[in-house]
Amino acid sequence: MAYTSSTVRLFIFFVAFIGSFAVNAQPASKAEIARWQQRAKQVTITRDIWGVPHIYGKTDADVVFGLLFTQCEDDFDRVEMNYLDAIGRLAEVEGESALYHDLRARLFMDTTQAVALYKKSPVWMKSLLDAFADGTNYYLHTHPTVKPRLLTRFRPWMPLMFSEGSIGGNISVVPTGRLQDFYEQRKTSMIQRHDNTDLYERESVGSNGFAIAPAKSATKNALLLINPHTSFYFRSEVQMVSQEGLNAYGAVTWGQFFVYQGFNEHCGWMHTSSYADSMDEYLETIEKKNGALFYRHGDQLKPVRSQKVSLPYKTDSGIQRKEFTMYWTQHGPIVGEKNGKWIAVAMMNTPLNALEQSYLRTKATNYASFKEVMKLNGNASNNTVYADADGTIAYWHGNFMPKRNPKFDWNQPIDGSDTETDWKGLHTADEIVQVKNPASGWIQNCNSTPFTVSGSSSPDKSKYPAYMAPDAENYRGINAARVLSQKSVFTLDTLIAAANDPHLAAFDDLIPSLLKAWQMVSGESVNQAGDLQEAMRLLNDWKREYGTQSVGMTLGIVWGETIQKLARSRVQPGQPLDNLSFTAFTISSTSPQEKVAALTDALANLNRDFGTWKTPWGDINRYQRLTGKIQETYDDQKPSIPVGFTSSNWGSLAAFGARTHPNTKKRYGYVGNSFVAVVEFGKRVKARSVVTGGQSSQPGTKHFTDQAPLYCEGKFKDVLFYPEDVQQHVERTYHPGE
Repeated sequence: MAYTSSTVRLFIFFVAFIGSFAVNAQPASKAEIARWQQRAKQVTITRDIWGVPHIYGKTDADVVFGLLFTQCEDDFDRVEMNYLDAIGRLAEVEGESALYHDLRARLFMDTTQAVALYKKSPVWMKSLLDAFADGTNYYLHTHPTVKPRLLTRFRPWMPLMFSEGSIGGNISVVPTGRLQDFYEQRKTSMIQRHDNTDLYERESVGSNGFAIAPAKSATKNALLLINPHTSFYFRSEVQMVSQEGLNAYGAVTWGQFFVYQGFNEHCGWMHTSSYADSMDEYLETIEKKNGALFYRHGDQLKPVRSQKVSLPYKTDSGIQRKEFTMYWTQHGPIVGEKNGKWIAVAMMNTPLNALEQSYLRTKATNYASFKEVMKLNGNASNNTVYADADGTIAYWHGNFMPKRNPKFDWNQPIDGSDTETDWKGLHTADEIVQVKNPASGWIQNCNSTPFTVSGSSSPDKSKYPAYMAPDAENYRGINAARVLSQKSVFTLDTLIAAANDPHLAAFDDLIPSLLKAWQMVSGESVNQAGDLQEAMRLLNDWKREYGTQSVGMTLGIVWGETIQKLARSRVQPGQPLDNLSFTAFTISSTSPQEKVAALTDALANLNRDFGTWKTPWGDINRYQRLTGKIQETYDDQKPSIPVGFTSSNWGSLAAFGARTHPNTKKRYGYVGNSFVAVVEFGKRVKARSVVTGGQSSQPGTKHFTDQAPLYCEGKFKDVLFYPEDVQQHVERTYHPGE
């Protein structure tokens, strides 16, 4: 069934509990230290004037060693946290509240299998995995004052635990509350998933990808926009260069060893989170015989696989443990129960393929070689927008796509006892929804339907099974298609302008509904004079564009949030709502009187919080970075920067999800635009980029927030891709450990 996760992820079955698995303190041997020191001499790191590391080595493994060293230099806490999350040991540092988070991880991730996969990995991959561990451990060796929360030794099998690269996890669609109900044998008849209305709020953690063909490029070179929307500081900006053909620039997820979204001198790739259906829930019929559990599959009874696990968690009195018996059928781990049937989840289980694909795509040289890598079918959670130096632009909707019997509704849990519901292998890379060199001359995907990616040149929906692309349209997709179709010629500058187009398409629907409501109720008991009438006039005149000086935007968003909150309370359980349909529901489910009353409430709230409802948006919507911690804190009394753009819920292509925090009236951004780049592929690559704040997580350092002024104004810095350009902008050159 289709899962509503902004980042659908890869996880594999847990087959054995291994406790701490020796990832904690273990002194480095003299031989290890000597090996690390020798490798470090082979790696050169040049930090440019923005602190971006350009890592050079003879082999790819040299560069991976250097990459992990620089990642730990910039933000060791996030490197460690991603692995605590992946291997299911979060409760050891966060306590019992994370226990079912760890149980969920153990159900879907198999450390023992990761070790086995490492041992049988091809030589080239094993060398990269070894370099990953060595680079991280050498950092800890050379920085004895750094105190990990738990992991004092990193192991080469660890990257096989989340092979797609976008650490974050589609297992998050499995509610920990439902796990707790099942594994503590608490009765429930509900299939608990994320509330469908949550889709609307989570739009900000999507992504935008644009590709422009030579026919619409001023230089006749293909152009690419890379614009992931993530939690802030989710990835770092790097360049990886070896003498073995590696020369990739872009965003790397903390703890991973490949450029996840970026480019090389030949081509570029942008991943947008996909709603392509790569996972399914099965309702299993369970029977007990002679004390053993079985599940029905056709006319057979098959044994339920079980495994006991003892999970550690931190308490005030030390580490305690809680024991569970975990269960699996052939469809996957058991994650809940409904009306007496157990719920199993099926998802991708090819971690080595996925990791190979993630790395090898960074060394692709053209469309053919990039597509060859796609044949590994190792990307379950993402769409891909592509452009290259040959002038080719392309798009693939998903990648890992199970073949299914189309007579079933795969948006719903499936009867696991019916053998016709079993997956029938995978669709090939040629069979999934895609487009290459569309006549329209452009491609866009904003986590929306693939059937509008290229205007009239988009794929034909009737040619594909419904489960391949259940994705709905959203306001970002509408806005992107409008922007790209209206302009005949693009440059890097105008592509940046397109990425920052200020129109908020959701208000094209919402504001007219309010104005109509005002006309209907203004003759009643509503006081037409004063603030309410003036606010209506401002909203009528507002161009529905973002901007720091806009009072109309303040009114529109605060009113929109108020009326949506009312509508959300009226959504029926299980009612499917996406970005557009929730807006339509908001309009239809609230009366004219309620719409006007919501504006009255909005004015009162603004007066209370800011002294006047005539407060420009930039006085409310702010960027602030104070501590560099994973859980940032915010303070209205400390410096911050105004930001014009807003949540992509409203159709803002430049996304900035912000909210109030404890003891604040202003809103501070925490999710949205992260690493953003525009690239032109010609004889020489030209690119510009910006990140949310800066390269370093250490307060007081030069690169903690040096990019924030650019970021907040939608401006970009030049990417230093070629060695001669880097050398003209050097801040520091060193070997790891110096």
